[in-house]
Amino acid sequence: MASAPAPTLAELGLGPSLAAAAAAIGWQQATPIQAQALPAALQGRDVLGLAPTGSGKTAAFLLPLLQRLLDEPDLPARRPRPLRGLILAPTRELAAQIAEDLHVLAPQLRCVVAVGGVSINPQMMALRGGAHVVVATPGRLLDLLDHRALQLRDLHCLVLDEADRLLDLGFAEEMAHLRQALPAQHQTLLFSATLPEAVADLARQMLRPNALHLDVRGEAEAALAGTAAPSITQRAIVVTTAQRTPLLRHLMASEGWQRVLVFVATQYASEHVADKLRRNGMAAEALHGQLSQGKRAQVLADFHQRRLTVLVATDLAARGIDIDRLQVVVNYDLPRSATDHVHRIGRTGRLGATADLPGLAVSFICADAPGSEAHFRLIEKRQGLRVGREQIPGFEPETVASPTAADPHGGIKGRRKSKKDKLREAAAAAATEAAAPPTRARRSGR
Repeated sequence: MASAPAPTLAELGLGPSLAAAAAAIGWQQATPIQAQALPAALQGRDVLGLAPTGSGKTAAFLLPLLQRLLDEPDLPARRPRPLRGLILAPTRELAAQIAEDLHVLAPQLRCVVAVGGVSINPQMMALRGGAHVVVATPGRLLDLLDHRALQLRDLHCLVLDEADRLLDLGFAEEMAHLRQALPAQHQTLLFSATLPEAVADLARQMLRPNALHLDVRGEAEAALAGTAAPSITQRAIVVTTAQRTPLLRHLMASEGWQRVLVFVATQYASEHVADKLRRNGMAAEALHGQLSQGKRAQVLADFHQRRLTVLVATDLAARGIDIDRLQVVVNYDLPRSATDHVHRIGRTGRLGATADLPGLAVSFICADAPGSEAHFRLIEKRQGLRVGREQIPGFEPETVASPTAADPHGGIKGRRKSKKDKLREAAAAAATEAAAPPTRARRSGR
């Protein structure tokens, strides 16, 4: 007997306007985590959701949060703006992606991104007059609370995205401080790819007794297995971060690429990379969620009609676009998940592959970016494939980062590490030692 089709997001309780906005960016049929989490979250219930990265967790927490805000009478017009939603993410890149999704879904709401590694002053200025939603990394959130630039007394919903990574990266102390600053009555949505004891303990502390506990990890992994398109040739090129754009130009010239879709992680990266390509005489444009509808339509028309050679896009902006006979897809920034990887490269396999024009997907693995190699290995594992690593003559990296290391704060050139960054690094190192095989007393706290 065939299984019932997945419900639409509208059928799960979203209002017509938000459901239409979600459908416009490709969020229409609910994934397992969305189908189970949305009804409870829309009712104000706490949720613990366990699902792998790329299974639709962002929509599972963002849509009910936005729907409840949009249902509040006159909220967009109220001054100062009351803070209703706080979303914590482990990295700056993830915070930026969540904020971009939010802006496209509900542009009438003010969202401020607050992350470390950059000056706090512009973020404090952005919070003057208030914000309906703040997307933050934990350390910078506490900095803003210390500066009294942010008040949590009006908070309705707290979201912890990728809670296992938040704790792996040494944010346990920040989470303890945050609990003390939260109002007594609020909703908590906690999502994680795994459930180590630290996350289970955090859930016990943060969630109310009637919280809904969901685990769709097996279902989501089964759906993903074997989804990579067989007509696509995949390549993985090891290069330094700074050499990615020169390498892209070199490959286009030396291998005769005529039309290329380049995927990047953020709106800023799409504009920055497109600008660098244009400065070197290439017909390139950015495609991201904050383009006006008119500009977006013009960019896509130019790419369809081959007036553009390179389209530099974010995942969000590229959802739903149809491009025939697309020769090459480049992962300039690696995708967040194996699912995103499948969706990206499938644009060349599904629409571009023919007998004389096979699809090609090229991923840049940054030798100087800790965790880049490990992340691509995880994508390979979940797709059940192995892609050989290449180095292009003239673009060989001088040093290669440890494949398992990770630096979520991505130090900024010319800036000294803060005390908090040093403490987090020490905590991460201690956690690594505690997990090592030699018998050694496990660290009990920071």
